Amino acid sequence: MADTALMQIPGNTDPVTVPRDITPRGDGRIDLLGLPKLRIAELFVGAGLDTKAAKLRGKQVYHWIYHRGVTDFDNMTDIAKTMRPWLAERFVIGRPDILLAQHSEDGTRKWLLRTDDGHEFEMVFIPDEARGTLCVSSQVGCTLNCRFCHTGTMRLVRNLTPGEIVGQVMLARDALGEWPTGTMAGFGDVSFGDEDDSDDDDDLGGYTSNGRLLTNIVMMGMGEPLYNFDNVRDALKLVMDHEGLALSRRRITLSTSGVVPMMVRAGEEIGVNLAVSLHAVTKEVRDEIVPINRKYGLEELLQACADYPKASNARRITFEYVMLKDKNDSDDDARELVRLIKHYRLPAKVNLIPFNPWPGAIYECSAPDRIRRFSEIIFESGISAPIRTPRGRDIDAACGQLKTAAQKMGRAELDRLADEKQAALG
Repeated sequence: MADTALMQIPGNTDPVTVPRDITPRGDGRIDLLGLPKLRIAELFVGAGLDTKAAKLRGKQVYHWIYHRGVTDFDNMTDIAKTMRPWLAERFVIGRPDILLAQHSEDGTRKWLLRTDDGHEFEMVFIPDEARGTLCVSSQVGCTLNCRFCHTGTMRLVRNLTPGEIVGQVMLARDALGEWPTGTMAGFGDVSFGDEDDSDDDDDLGGYTSNGRLLTNIVMMGMGEPLYNFDNVRDALKLVMDHEGLALSRRRITLSTSGVVPMMVRAGEEIGVNLAVSLHAVTKEVRDEIVPINRKYGLEELLQACADYPKASNARRITFEYVMLKDKNDSDDDARELVRLIKHYRLPAKVNLIPFNPWPGAIYECSAPDRIRRFSEIIFESGISAPIRTPRGRDIDAACGQLKTAAQKMGRAELDRLADEKQAALG
C-alpha cells in the first residue's frame, strides 16, 4: 500500500509541495539513479572511501549509469573486481517498476510505472519517421484541474524525484535497446540538434541521434513541471550532460500551463524549449478550461513568454491549443490568437490538437473542416499552425488522455500485476 499521503488540492493558488526525502530502501542501500557526479562521490566518501578514490569511482559509476545504462556493478568493467562487491553492498542503481506495457496500433507505446513507495504514473513513447518522442511525467497526478484533460481529474499525490524522472528516459532506452556497447574511445563532440539550428552552449559530446529511435523528450506527461521545478531541473541536467545521457537541450521541450513566476527561471536554469498550454484567447474561456488563468492571466502569461530567455525564430515558443467544439474554435478566436502573438512579438508556432475524448468529458472535438479553417487563418498570417495527428488513442496515450491505469484498475489487480512482476524476477 502506498505510504505517502495525498497532497492537498490548492485550487487556483500555488501548491506548496510537501518536503519529502526518497523513501529509504528496506535493504538499507542507497539508490544512485538521479544523482549527479558530485553527490555520488560524496556518498562514496561517506561510505568510507578517501576523497581521491571517491572522485575517481564517482566518475566511473556516473559514466556507467548514464552513458551505458548499466544497473549491475559487476558489469562496470573498468572498476576493480574487488571493488564491485563493496559498491553492491551499499548502493543500487534502480529503475521505476514497470507494471504494464501497452502498444498502440499506430506504434505508440505506453508504460504504467510504479514508484518504490507504491504510486503509479505513466510515460509514453511516440515514434515518427524522422524522430521518436518520449513524453515524460513530472508528478503523480496533477493539481491544475484543466477541464479538457483526463489527467487533471486525478488528485495530486506527490512530486516525482529526479531519479523517477530521469528513470523514465533510462527505461525507454532499455526498452528500445539504445544503450551503446563497446569501447568509448573515438567519440568526439557531436550535436544532437537540428541541422539548421546551433547554439554556442550546445556542442555536447556523446552519441549522434542518427539511427536512434528516441531523439526527443517532452515534459508533457502527468503533472505540471514548473510545480516540481527543482527535481525537473536536476533530472534534465543529467539528460543534457555530455557525460550523462547527452541529449541536446534543443531536443527537449518543457510544457507549462502558465506558472508565470517560474518561467524565467526555467529559461535561465534549464534552457530547454518552451511550450505553453494556451487553449483559449479570452479570459472567460481560459478561466473555465485552464483554471490557473484565474491566478496568472493571459496578459501576464504572454509577457512571460516574451521575456523567456533564448526564445528566437530558431527556438520558437510552442502554443498548444486543444480544439473544442463551439468553445474556442471560431474564426474570431483564430484571429485573436494571431493578434496576441503579434502584439507581444513572440517567436511562436501553434500546435492545434484535436480534442481526445475520455469517459465523462464535457467537451467535443471540433469538426475536421473547422480545425482546418482555424489553421488556415493562422498560417495566412505567417505563423505556423500544424494540426497534430492524434496518436495512441486506442491505449489512452494521446494528448490529454493520460490518467494512470491505476485509476481504471482495482487495487487487487494492481497488486496482482506487481506480484506477477516480482515472481518473474525470481
